[in-house]
Amino acid sequence: MTPLFKKLLSLNWILILNMAALIAFGVYAIYNASAYKEGAALSMKWREQIRYAIIGLPIFLGASLIDYKWIRWACVPAYLVGIGGLIALEFIGIEKGGNKAWLEIAGQSIQPSQVAITAGILILAVVFGDLPRFLPIFRHHFLRVIVAVVIAGIPAALVAKEDLGSGLVWGPVFLGLMLAGSVPFRYLIVLVLGVLCVVPLVYFFGLKDYQKLRIDTPIYMNTDQRDKVNMKKEGWVPYHLELAVGSAGLEGKGPLSVKAPEGGSVHRTFFPNESINDFIFAVIAEEFGFRGALLMLSAMLLLLLQGVFVAYNARDQLGRLLAIGVVAMFFAHTFQNVGMNLNILPVIGIPIPFISYGGTFLLVTMFLMGMMQSVWVHRNVSPLKKRRAGDDSDD
Repeated sequence: MTPLFKKLLSLNWILILNMAALIAFGVYAIYNASAYKEGAALSMKWREQIRYAIIGLPIFLGASLIDYKWIRWACVPAYLVGIGGLIALEFIGIEKGGNKAWLEIAGQSIQPSQVAITAGILILAVVFGDLPRFLPIFRHHFLRVIVAVVIAGIPAALVAKEDLGSGLVWGPVFLGLMLAGSVPFRYLIVLVLGVLCVVPLVYFFGLKDYQKLRIDTPIYMNTDQRDKVNMKKEGWVPYHLELAVGSAGLEGKGPLSVKAPEGGSVHRTFFPNESINDFIFAVIAEEFGFRGALLMLSAMLLLLLQGVFVAYNARDQLGRLLAIGVVAMFFAHTFQNVGMNLNILPVIGIPIPFISYGGTFLLVTMFLMGMMQSVWVHRNVSPLKKRRAGDDSDD
């Protein structure tokens, strides 16, 4: 039996089936949200999602079968590429939905923020996991935290400037890696308190007016100050999201389109073009009801718990941090997307892993799932045994 075949057999097949089920359900939800619309560009989005999933399959398998130790030398170039893409947005970025967060490369739209967060997970895992071994001075927790804050802060600031949702993902990822990186809890407390002190300054002096409105709107709409919200402007999307989710009931209204009185076709309550990505949870909730939404969230929870299990069984600190970083990113995306669709969090552009439409995002999430699989596949590979056998590599 060849080593490659052994690795294929040792893949975590429950995790693979979980991911495949989420992708399949996502394609079905995208189909229901867009197939009825006029124009091939929108009605064929579900086919594009299938194409991206097929493209992502070899990426997933490659990342799964290659030992994740390669990130020790590749994390810095990947990080620099991510930073370069974010800087390029300032000059040649394409604006969609009010956010200039895309680059047009060879006829394809690429979202550099997703590349940057992926590279960030890789380099932060190395900083918290392996940097003290290569440079003993970084055994001091304070120095390691400072380096990590600078590494994460630069791309997070660049992303948040144009795409607040993707910028906020850096927070849970960083905190998750700190918790798993053997950093004393007092450092985490000080960091959180410092961020809370800076938040008011960022709100009043760093955010644009429309970004402030997005934060204020759910607060006003969930209190007795609902009259402060203009329902024809900033309150239009949250109100219709409430209506869509709240009117679904247990079983939902079914995946059917209805005719609008003024002509044309609409899908139930409210699903604009963004319904295939940012508002995909509202699509699922209205069509399949509470039980359908709960089923999707349960599948995502199962995937996150399996990720924690993979981290627990990792062979070293680097693998553990890598798996925790992926889990933290997936959790942050899911929590924020569901929260904004329920109008308890600000409406910002952020997709659900494997469910929402998006070429760059699906490829990135499949790559990260491959890295998690690599941690699982190589969990029993001992570097010490290899060296004793005459192999000086770290595999």
